[in-house]
Amino acid sequence: MPTVMPATTPATGEATWYAGQRPITIAVLAMGGEGGGVLADWIVAVAERAGYFAQTTSVAGVAQRTGATVYYAELYPPLTETPDAAGRPEPVLGVFPAPGEVDVVVASELMECGRAVQRGFATPDRTTLITSTHRVYSIDEKMHLGDGRVDSAELLAAAGRAAKRLVAADFAAIAEEHRSVISAALFGAVAGSGTLPFPREAFEQAIRDAGKGVEASLAAFAGGFAAAAPPVPEKPRRAPVEISIGVRPVSVEERKEREEARRAEIAATAPESLVGPDLRPLAREVADLPAPARSTVLHGLVRTGLYQDLDYARRYLDRVRTVAAADPDAAGSARLTTAAARHLALWMCYQDTIAVALQKTRTRRLERVRTEARATPAQVTQVREYLHPQSEEITDTLPYRLGGLLRRSTAFTRAVDRVTREGMILNTTSVTGYTMLSTMARMRPLRPRSLRFVHEQTAIEEWLALVLAVAADDAELAVEIVECQGVLKGYGATYAHGDDSFALLVTAARALRGRADAATELARLRSAALADEDGAALRTRLAGAGLPTTPDTPKRKS
Repeated sequence: MPTVMPATTPATGEATWYAGQRPITIAVLAMGGEGGGVLADWIVAVAERAGYFAQTTSVAGVAQRTGATVYYAELYPPLTETPDAAGRPEPVLGVFPAPGEVDVVVASELMECGRAVQRGFATPDRTTLITSTHRVYSIDEKMHLGDGRVDSAELLAAAGRAAKRLVAADFAAIAEEHRSVISAALFGAVAGSGTLPFPREAFEQAIRDAGKGVEASLAAFAGGFAAAAPPVPEKPRRAPVEISIGVRPVSVEERKEREEARRAEIAATAPESLVGPDLRPLAREVADLPAPARSTVLHGLVRTGLYQDLDYARRYLDRVRTVAAADPDAAGSARLTTAAARHLALWMCYQDTIAVALQKTRTRRLERVRTEARATPAQVTQVREYLHPQSEEITDTLPYRLGGLLRRSTAFTRAVDRVTREGMILNTTSVTGYTMLSTMARMRPLRPRSLRFVHEQTAIEEWLALVLAVAADDAELAVEIVECQGVLKGYGATYAHGDDSFALLVTAARALRGRADAATELARLRSAALADEDGAALRTRLAGAGLPTTPDTPKRKS
């Protein structure tokens, strides 16, 4: 609400920006395509219809999700009701939000809410902060080699501390439910919060006057309004009476064990659409493994089976069974077995051109694209893939001997780079594009003969051999060695960097054997390996700990 402020500062007696009636200030932070400009225009339209002086400006953000556009609006009451102290015929309005001077902040996504707090737009003495709780991850979060996501709970907690009032809900989901855009739901939240001195009907009329997507926008508006309205206090209810019927209490551990056994039984008898007829015999064998690891192993079986075939899934299960036999805590938490089951499945299902082609031609994916684009049955959609194949990705897919020969050929590498240096655009929904990708996806039976497959299986066996050797003496270190697989991810230069870091971590693990702090130090080294893309942090950490800064084995993909 607008407030009357002192016309002069107490110390100097000089006139201030607060002289007379202060305008209502509103900042909207939204990303491209979310309708932030439309939201700001709606707010201005409501104010102008009520006789207010109003204006909106915008400062564009940076592309690729490194910052949102800031839309700023100021609303000044009619001068006939509250004359300007300086006697001006109309007020002078600002063009950009000033830290500490914003009454209402609207953020279209939780990270943008955090940015608003960081920039000082939200203050606990003044600001109503309205934010959607869904996440659209920033570039910094996506670039991190590990889990670089900012904790949403921490963002919300910071927003709650920074604002006078916080209105938080998943307004993106509300908009999607009504097949509208998030700006309509956020507009409803602005109205429902009661921070602006206008009735609900005035907000709804602004949507009608715009004349586009009226019914869907009004439905999303109503959802946002309900989410932002102050909750109605509930009458206190009597506490339920606990009745004992003489049943033996079940411990948490026993409950977990029963749940895992139930999952294993369900998987063993699941219909073909869930597991597949060929995997059911293997699923039954999972019951022999430690209970805490069974759920992970079942997921790993499905993943490896779909990735390759039944024999590959059996190889996965045999490897997990070998680790379980060496797990000193197999009867307890089985941390080693559980970690190995997860990372084995991830490593054995590495991304290659065959896997990528299969994912891009899946019927479910193409249907999802149509659904997200909201295409009607009468509309034709096209899916275009932007590809930049490297020579390594081609040789990896070829038979072992041929792939190795071409990998060492400078002429072949130059020829591939010359053809693909500007990238390729492939229309998956065209006859030519779909045929090319589906043909590549059908090369799955040839994968076990490929150069990449041979390299990966050899590296997996060496990794498991080290884990088994260490497990007998230091189970915690063995778990950390298993977790080191997490640095192997992505493709191209990213995968090459992870490969280098993995070799250094394995070398460090061998050097750390026998030390009391071996597991702790290897965990720190693994964190350093995920800190940057060039391995500088890892090598600095290795040098500081007096550990080798070069691997003790040659690079496995030369």
